[in-house]
Amino acid sequence: MDARFPATSLRDHLVSLPTTDPADDQDVDLSVAPEAFLPVFAAGMDEETAAVLAVSQRPFAVAAYTEAASAAAWKAKPSWGIVATADQTVQPEVERTGYERAGFREVIEVDGPHLLMHTHPADVVRVIVRALSETADHTV
Repeated sequence: MDARFPATSLRDHLVSLPTTDPADDQDVDLSVAPEAFLPVFAAGMDEETAAVLAVSQRPFAVAAYTEAASAAAWKAKPSWGIVATADQTVQPEVERTGYERAGFREVIEVDGPHLLMHTHPADVVRVIVRALSETADHTV
C-alpha cells in the first residue's frame, strides 16, 4: 500500500464535480481522485493500466451513497459473492456481513484488491461458472 494513502474510506478520496446530467437533481458527480486511484481503488494492478482507468473512469452519482435500492435481487434469486480480502475500497468485513445477512449461497475469499476482475480473473470466472452450473436449470 502507498504510504501517502493509508487505509481509509474511499470517501476520503472522492472528487465532486458538477453533474453533466441535467436530469440529476443531486448536481454532483463523484469520481476517485486520479492520484489516489491506484493505491485506494486499483491496488494490485499494474501502474499503466491503473493510470488509464484513473483518467477514463465514469463518475457515479451521490445517490450511490445516499439512496436505498428499490429492490434487492438477492431476495428472490440465488447469489454468490467474493470477498476481496485486501480491498481498500470496501472493507472486507462489510462484504462478509452483507453476504451473510443476504444468505448468499456461497462466498469465497480471494487475497486481492477491489478490482479482482482485473487482478484475479480466474477466481472470478470460477465463481461465475459455478453459479451458472448450479442455476442452469432454473430461471435466474
